[in-house]
Parts: sequence; structure tokens; C-alpha cells
Amino acid sequence: MDKLRLGGMALQNGVIVHGPTSWAASIRREDGSLQTASGRIPRFGPRVSAPFVRGPVRIAESLALIPAVKRALPEARFAFERPAVAVAVVAGSLGAAAVRRAPVAAGVREAAAAFASLVPAMLSLRGGELTGYHGAEHVSIGSYETGERAAKEHDRCGSHLVGPLLVTSALASAFAGRAPRGARAPARIAGAFGALGASVELFGWMSRHPERRLARALARPGQELQTRLSTAEPSDRQLEVAQSALAACLAAEAAAAR
Repeated sequence: MDKLRLGGMALQNGVIVHGPTSWAASIRREDGSLQTASGRIPRFGPRVSAPFVRGPVRIAESLALIPAVKRALPEARFAFERPAVAVAVVAGSLGAAAVRRAPVAAGVREAAAAFASLVPAMLSLRGGELTGYHGAEHVSIGSYETGERAAKEHDRCGSHLVGPLLVTSALASAFAGRAPRGARAPARIAGAFGALGASVELFGWMSRHPERRLARALARPGQELQTRLSTAEPSDRQLEVAQSALAACLAAEAAAAR
């Protein structure tokens, strides 16, 4: 039987695993017990396959899982719920604005501004047990795919979008900066959506051609982020939670296929 293509998300106290049609989440409650729930993935554009559009649509569908998981598991704690992340979002926005006013070359300025805007996402991956659950998510999914104990890093982790996003966001911001002053704000918004779409397409190309030098270069920031910052070797208790989410997701996919 062919293996399903799975994805996931780490929580502060658990793991979400999602497949083509279904999701499942398991959390470790404060009393130490496990709680699991599952459901169907919301689809906004199931037939959308146009390049540069399909990526943002799929990401929007992933974000739509958040309220669904919260309704099913009120005790689930997402990474962005930490106060430090809200502070980082404001600091990142102010930092990006300050960098864009710096008297340096446009390319350097926009690349630095793009990096500053990504800092909140990077910081949201730290704290508490989150890194261990992130590692558990990768180990469980990777082990399912390969049939043997996988590493805490995974080639399809969303952190691999960092490299493509830095490049495409810098280019989009540079072009938006050349727009007439009154049109710069909408140009930046359009550029952000365009950069996201282009980044997802690059991410897909990187996954299909990991041997290419450019693919390795674009993946390097994400790989370093996983290795040094966003993942940790999971404990047996964290792996138990991730395996529970994986099993529930596979069961939900099997039920949906009947």
C-alpha cells in the first residue's frame, strides 16, 4: 500500500498530523493523560492547481485547522499563543520599517527587512516543550515514511520556506519600493502574496530536486533553523503523543477512503 503524504504542526503540548483529507491532534493534558481528536480538513479551493495560487490556498487551509482543533481540543496550546510571540511580531514589524529607511543598498536593505519580518515566526518555534514536540512530529512522520527511526529534522518541514521567502520577499519589496509613493502600500501587499506563492513553488521544486546546488542553498537556512533552534530530540512521552496523532490521522484517512 502506498504511503500517504503527511504534514504536521507542533503544539506547546502536543502534535497535529494531517493527510490529504483528514487531520488528527493529540495533546498531553495537565493531569498527564492523552486526549486525541480528528476531523476533515477544510477545503477552500480543492480544484485550485494554478502555480503561485495553489500554495497560498493550501496554507490558508492549514491555518483553518487552528479553530477546528481548538473546538475539538480546547486545551491545545498553539505556539503563537505565547505572549513573547506577540511582542516579537511588533518588534519585527518595527525592525523591518527601520531597516527600510537605512541608507544602504536597496538589495541589502530589502533582504534585511525580509529577515526582520521573519523573526517572529522563528521565535514562535522556541519555548517550553515545543521544540521536543516539533522533533516528535518529524520523527513520527519520517518513521512512517521510511519504515525506520527517522531524525528530528525533516526535508518537508515548513522551515525550509525560510530560504525561498527571504529571496522572494526581498525581490518583491524591492519592486514595490519603486512604485509611486501613493501605491507603495498596496504594492507591498501584492508583493507579499506573490512572494508567498513563489516561495511555495520553489519549495516544491526543492523537494523534487534535492540534489541541485540551488535547492541545497535555498534549503540551508531552514535546515540550520531546524537543527539549531526549532527542534529537539523528543522524549518517549512526546513521541507517544505524536504516534497517537499519526495513528488517528491514518485511521481518519482510511475511514474517509471507504
